[in-house]
Amino acid sequence: MMRALYSGVAGLKTHQIKMDVIGNNIANVNTTAYKSQSITFSELMYQTTQAASGPNETTGTAGVNAKQIGLGVTSGAISTAITTAGATQTTGNPFDIRITGDSFFIVNDGMNNYFTRDGSFYVDAAGNLAMTANGYNVMGWGVDPVTQTIKQDIVEPLRIMSADNLTYPPEATTKAYVSGILDKNDTNAASADGKVISVSIYDGLGYSYTAKFAIKNLEEEGQYTVELTDILDGTTNESLKDRYNVGSIKDIATFGQEKVLEETTLATLLDEVTYDAVNNKYFKKSGYSETFSDYDANRVSGITYTVDDSVATGDYAAGDKIMMNGAGTLSKDDLEEAFDLIYVTDATNGNYYYYKDEAGTEYRLTSDTDADWATVLNKTGLQNFDATLDADGNVSFTFEQEFTVEGNTTYDGTNFTKEITIEEAYGVDTSKENTTYEFMVAPDGQAQITSTTILSGNTLIYDTATGEFKSINGADTAVLDFAANTVDVLGNPVDLTHFSDVTIDWTASSMFNNNKTSTIGMVSGDKQGLGSGRKLGELSGVSIQNNGMIYASYDNGQTRLLGQIAVASFSNASGLQKEGDNLYSATLNSGEFDGIGVDVTAGGGYMSTGVLEMSNVDLSAEFTEMITTQRGFQANSRIITVSDTLLEELVNLKR
Repeated sequence: MMRALYSGVAGLKTHQIKMDVIGNNIANVNTTAYKSQSITFSELMYQTTQAASGPNETTGTAGVNAKQIGLGVTSGAISTAITTAGATQTTGNPFDIRITGDSFFIVNDGMNNYFTRDGSFYVDAAGNLAMTANGYNVMGWGVDPVTQTIKQDIVEPLRIMSADNLTYPPEATTKAYVSGILDKNDTNAASADGKVISVSIYDGLGYSYTAKFAIKNLEEEGQYTVELTDILDGTTNESLKDRYNVGSIKDIATFGQEKVLEETTLATLLDEVTYDAVNNKYFKKSGYSETFSDYDANRVSGITYTVDDSVATGDYAAGDKIMMNGAGTLSKDDLEEAFDLIYVTDATNGNYYYYKDEAGTEYRLTSDTDADWATVLNKTGLQNFDATLDADGNVSFTFEQEFTVEGNTTYDGTNFTKEITIEEAYGVDTSKENTTYEFMVAPDGQAQITSTTILSGNTLIYDTATGEFKSINGADTAVLDFAANTVDVLGNPVDLTHFSDVTIDWTASSMFNNNKTSTIGMVSGDKQGLGSGRKLGELSGVSIQNNGMIYASYDNGQTRLLGQIAVASFSNASGLQKEGDNLYSATLNSGEFDGIGVDVTAGGGYMSTGVLEMSNVDLSAEFTEMITTQRGFQANSRIITVSDTLLEELVNLKR
C-alpha cells in the first residue's frame, strides 16, 4: 500500500516534468531555429519479494518466476529533435541566413565558441558579422592577401565592413580595341580633319577621359595616318589639347594585321614631355610617341624648386623661416642642383670659409666687403632640414629621406644624405649652446605643397586613390599633399594625371568598298574586355553565396571576396548542450570542435540568405501530448487518493 502511494507520487513528478517540456516547446513555437524536445519514461526500480527458481527434476515441479513489485516511474531521457528542420520564414534581410543539413553556425562571445542554427545576423559598429540576439561574433575564414583565396585555418571573427572594403581601387586603361570597316572611299578620311574615332579611357586615379583620333588617308593607296587630336576630360568635357601637344602616331600600311601596330600605343602625355620655353608651349613632343606612361617616381620626386640670388636677403636669427619661390634658377658656376640659402651677417673683409658640395668638392668663399652675403648649400627634395652650429663654429647639415613611391622606385636614405661642414664660420654666433636654423620651402604659384619632416628609415607612399603622399608610420598622416595643380621647376602648373600604357589592337579592322560607309570604331579593353580600366569603386552591396562566401560589390562593376562563413558538424549533434539564446555547446558525447570548422557544402548542406529557419515545434503533437499527460497526471493522483482511503480504513479498524 505504501509502495502504491509512492508510485503515484513518482508518476505525478514525472508527468510534471513532461508537462514542463511540453510547455517549453509551445512557448518557443515562434523562436528562430528552436528544436523541440521530448521526454521518455522509464521504470524507476523494482522490489523483488521472491527470487525465480528453476524446474526440479527430482520432484518434477516446474520453475517459478520471480515476484517483483514496481516502485514507480522516472524520466528516462529528454531528447532534442535537432536533425528535424523547421519551416522557412522569409525576412528579406540579406544577413539573415538559413542553413540546411546537420551543421551549425559558429559564434564567439570573445572567450568561447558556441554553436547555433539561428542565422539572424547583422553588421555591428566595428564591421563584424554578429548575432542579432546577443552580439556574438560570427566566425569564419579570412582571405589570403597574396592569393586572394579563402585560407581555411582557425576560425576568426568575420569583419566584412572596414575602411579597406569601402572602395575598390581604380585601374588605368591598358588596352583598346578597334573593329569595323574603314571604307576606302570615305570622304572624311580624305578631309583635313580625317575620320574621327574616340575611346573612353581611365587614368590611374580613376578619372575618365575621351581620347579622339583622326584617321587620314595618305596619297599612297591604302595608307593612312592615325593622329591623336584631342583629350577631353570625362567630367567637364574640357579639352586638354592646350596642355598636351598631340600629333601623329604612326602610318598604317594595311588594316587587319596586328603586326602593323604591334609596338604602337597611344601618345605619351606626361613621361616624355618637356617644357618649350621658346614657343611657350606647356609640353613639347619629341617626335612620335607610342605610350601613355605613368607619372613615374622620378618625376614625382623631382618636383623641386630652384632659387637664385634674387631671393630677399636679411638678418636671420635661429628659428627664423626662410620662404623661397620657384621662379628662378641657380646661377653659381660650379653648382648644378637646387640649393637653399643660409645667410650670414657681419663677415669681415678678407675672412673666408669652406663648404663642400655633394661630390665632396671643397669651395672657399671670401668676403670682399662688410656687406651681408649668402652661402649656397646643397639640398635635395622638399623636406624641412636643420642646420646646427656647435660651439667650435662648425655647422652641419644632414638630410635623410627614405621613401617609396608606390608601384615605382624605392629611394634609400643614404642616396639623399648630405653633410656639409663650414669651417671657420666667421660672423655666425658661436655660443656654447647649439643653434638650429630651420628652413621651410614654399613655392610661388597658385598651389602650395606642404612638407613635414620625414625621419630616416620612414616610408613615403604615394596613394593613387587620393593623389596624396602618406606616411606609413601614421594613420593617414599627410606628408606631402598636392592640390589639383602644383608647379614644376619653371613655375608652370602640373596636373598629376596618371596614365598607363595603352596598347591598341587593330586586328578586327578592315578596309574595303562599303558604299562610302565606315563602321570603324574603338572601345577600351581587348576582345575579352580586359584592360578597359575602371573608376574608383564605391561599395554598393554585400552578398553571401550558398557556400558561405561573402562578396562585396562596387559601383564600378568589381567584386571582392571578404571571407567565408564556416560551420561545425558533430558526430552526435543530439549530444550538444543547450546554453540559452539559441546556443549550444559541445560535450563529451557530442564530439569536440576542432577550431577550424568545415565548408557547409562538404556535408551536402547550403546557405540561403533573406530567410530564417523557424521552430520545428508541431502544435498538434504537443496538444495531444498535453492531453495524455493530463490524463496520466490525473490517474496517478487517483492512486494517491485511493491509497489514502485505504490507509484511512486501516486506521479505522481500531474503533
